[in-house]
Amino acid sequence: MDAPQRGALMLVRFVAAALIGWALAELALYLVITQHNGTPVSDLTCAVKALPSLAGIAMLVKAKALAEWLAEKLDL
Repeated sequence: MDAPQRGALMLVRFVAAALIGWALAELALYLVITQHNGTPVSDLTCAVKALPSLAGIAMLVKAKALAEWLAEKLDL
């Protein structure tokens, strides 16, 4: 694996980890706010707030293929 592909792989993994972390923080904040306000937790809202986490997991699973595609696109 050459340098552009390694860089692309690192970028894909970083973006995937950032998406997962962002979704977990958003979901945790939502749960804390609903508990503080005494309102019920909506399942649909939790599912929508978890979507970036699913995208991040999918990116981690397909990280090598995405990195190869990205390296080809950036190589021009």
